[in-house]
Amino acid sequence: MDRRSFLKVAAVSGTGCLVGMSSEASSTEERPEGYAALVDLTLCEGCRTCEYMCSEANGLPEPDFDFATVDDLHRKTSDKQWVTVNRHQTSKGDVYVRRQCMHCVEPACAAACLTKAMLKTEEGPVIWRADKCMGCRFCMVSCPFDAPKFEYHSAVPKIMKCRMCWERLQDGQRPSCVENCPAEAIVFGKRSELLEIARRRIHTNPDQYVPEIYGEHEAGGTGWLYISPVPFEELGFRTDLGESAYPEYTRDFLTAVPVILTLWPALMLGLHQATRRDVRDEDEDSSATLEG
Repeated sequence: MDRRSFLKVAAVSGTGCLVGMSSEASSTEERPEGYAALVDLTLCEGCRTCEYMCSEANGLPEPDFDFATVDDLHRKTSDKQWVTVNRHQTSKGDVYVRRQCMHCVEPACAAACLTKAMLKTEEGPVIWRADKCMGCRFCMVSCPFDAPKFEYHSAVPKIMKCRMCWERLQDGQRPSCVENCPAEAIVFGKRSELLEIARRRIHTNPDQYVPEIYGEHEAGGTGWLYISPVPFEELGFRTDLGESAYPEYTRDFLTAVPVILTLWPALMLGLHQATRRDVRDEDEDSSATLEG
């Protein structure tokens, strides 16, 4: 095969692979409806019981803070604390907000994970699996909620974040924080049911809530939902995420990556062989001419 013929075959093959993979990526299987949690911020009293119960259920260090000053801090989640509750001073007084992994419906972290160490389970939680992780930390970079945390000071570091008590769900139990919330500020159940509960509360008490459910559409929807007495901007929630799931922004690029990694070396090798063959043919022709 001469170089021109090889290039034609390679181009057709490459286009076919790209089209095939693009079509495969665009067809998404329907995922069974998973569990979710609804936080009613009008009910949260800032007791931080959820912080303690999360630490106890997951074998984490007990939350270390001074109750006299903690309300003045805005603490982020960490590799040692997967849930934090912060006080926000708003137009309607103090509002307490708990933070944790949002367990997106179509998580960016799972889409960015090359080894499927970060997994969206059928039950709903997004979990990290140590035996599959190669340590690239793409999940941390891709998460719009800054949820995955890396154990920088560990000899055997792991990615740490809320798992929505996935193991407890498999045993038919609710997440520990939900089960032990004294104010019953968290409702747990199927996501569609929680959305109906949230809409009903907003409709029944329009003066008590803003007409919005945070997490219903943000970044394609999340597994943790919130209803609030004040606009979510006042509480530090990201309101610039849009309604499209983050994997949709990178799907075309990600489907091209395997083609680049697998087809490109073969293409370069083929070009190299074809070029060498052409050079060899030219040398033979030149030798024959000189001999003649």
